[in-house]
Amino acid sequence: MAVRSAEALLTPVMRDVLSRMARANRPPFHTITPAEAKAAYEAGAGVLEIPKPALLRVEDLSIPARDGHALPARLYAPSKESLPVLMYFHGGGFTVGSVATHDVLCRQLSHLSGCAVVSVDYRLAPEHKFPVAANDAWDALQWLASHTAGLGLDATRLAVGGDSAGGTLAAMCAILARDAGLPLALQLLFYPGCAAHQDTTSHQTFAKGFVLEEADITWFFNGYVRSPADRDDWRFAPLNAPDVDGVAPAWLGLAECDPLVDEGVMYADKLRTAGVPVDLEIYRGVTHEFIKMGRIIPEARQAHADAARAMRQAFNLTLSTAES
Repeated sequence: MAVRSAEALLTPVMRDVLSRMARANRPPFHTITPAEAKAAYEAGAGVLEIPKPALLRVEDLSIPARDGHALPARLYAPSKESLPVLMYFHGGGFTVGSVATHDVLCRQLSHLSGCAVVSVDYRLAPEHKFPVAANDAWDALQWLASHTAGLGLDATRLAVGGDSAGGTLAAMCAILARDAGLPLALQLLFYPGCAAHQDTTSHQTFAKGFVLEEADITWFFNGYVRSPADRDDWRFAPLNAPDVDGVAPAWLGLAECDPLVDEGVMYADKLRTAGVPVDLEIYRGVTHEFIKMGRIIPEARQAHADAARAMRQAFNLTLSTAES
């Protein structure tokens, strides 16, 4: 009964997407090797995306991590003006995904908001265990904060964002930024992972058949953590942060039919309780990963517009020509 009621929540279009995915019968990530999973995600990432927005500036960058590793990154901007900038971390369970898989999304956020976006290829599991991705994300943000002038960007208007595992990294960076005295205008979080364990009701309700399946989450995390104790580290689970007082204002965009929805709501509540301004949007009838399905899922295009609006408001920008 629980599965049937959960399926009834889906929009007709989302239900059709899931039916097509089921008919494609691709092997789940947890049944293949990490290298095969990375390749499969890269191959399928753009299938349901909107057409790629053209931008005046698209430049590849290299950002040094603390151990000297060069992190590939990409800068998107709609003009050559000194623009505010969002540092973006892609999703993929800390195991799959890249700047390339999230190229269209980052272009769209830049296009709609009128802001610059810098997307980062942090290192992935299982080759690189926790806390490598967390360290890479924080190193990249600090580098950007100190190199905005050289990139022709506005050092006084900086934000972080990400989806899924990238949302976890963005939330973590917002806490570290507060501790370091680095002002951020916004943390932009699409269905972030926030909890140490998969024990919420939504993890049970949407465990199978809703794009992100519990078996894959377990597989992702088992490849990422060094031991079960890493799950309780707040850099893995922001809900475990001792306090979030004074972190950047948050915009959260969650999917109703997503194992991660409950922990996203819980994190929004944690922020609100600490007095942090929070704008929470729950997109009804859609699943995890929906923001990368804008060609056929209207809620994805709405989420793009809502996120861009949050960026403009945080940076005190007027309505972009893209939405006027």
